[in-house]
Amino acid sequence: MPISRGTVLGFLLGILPGGGAVVSSFVSYTVEKKISKHPEKFGAGAIEGVAAPESANNSATAGAFVPLLTLGIPPNVIMAFFLGVLIIHGITPGPFFISKNPEIFWGLIASMYVGNIMLLVLNLPLIGLWVQVLKVPYKILFPLILLFCIIGVYSINNSTFEIALMLIFGVLGYLMRKYKYEGAPMVLAFVLGPMFENSLRQSLLLSDGSFSIFFARPIAAGGMIVTILLLIGAIIPTFRKKREAIPMKEET
Repeated sequence: MPISRGTVLGFLLGILPGGGAVVSSFVSYTVEKKISKHPEKFGAGAIEGVAAPESANNSATAGAFVPLLTLGIPPNVIMAFFLGVLIIHGITPGPFFISKNPEIFWGLIASMYVGNIMLLVLNLPLIGLWVQVLKVPYKILFPLILLFCIIGVYSINNSTFEIALMLIFGVLGYLMRKYKYEGAPMVLAFVLGPMFENSLRQSLLLSDGSFSIFFARPIAAGGMIVTILLLIGAIIPTFRKKREAIPMKEET
């Protein structure tokens, strides 16, 4: 079930612009932790916390192709590069992509199947090797991970400022994990925040500053209602905890 839920969540979130594999992995992990009967095991080797995010990560890649090939809209940076490659070769993704370029479309689908089969062929015999990596002491593994991260960040633009930025966000991530703050909402806010602000500004300009435009059409109204319900659903547990805490203080 975690694999099934992760697959569905990853595919749906992969279609959305900006989210991609990173956000879908975070969301899938959070969902499994919320619905688990033993959430305290997450972070200590619970298999659900591995299977669900990995499934979401893989299916998000396939989902990202949907808006790219059908509408010509790349949902993330990797798909934007792929769009550039197609345009360089004189191929324009859009509603007529499948009918005009069926050999490319079906070749792409076939390559996904071949790629997954090759992953199985390569990874299954190497399971023993990956298990041995887990036996490396953390005091040795952690500096190596940090070193590779620094090399990777520096190699992009040869900028020491970006290394400092990475370290700052590393500390921020550590504090968020220590105090049990979810990382996915922050990642999603950083990616989708500018898009949301531009879209909000455009909508308000079209409606002369009236927020009623968000409820004028069925799809927009449905999206707003779902958003409001999700916000209420996130706030209610906080109020319940406060209400339960008051009688406990009175008893003491």
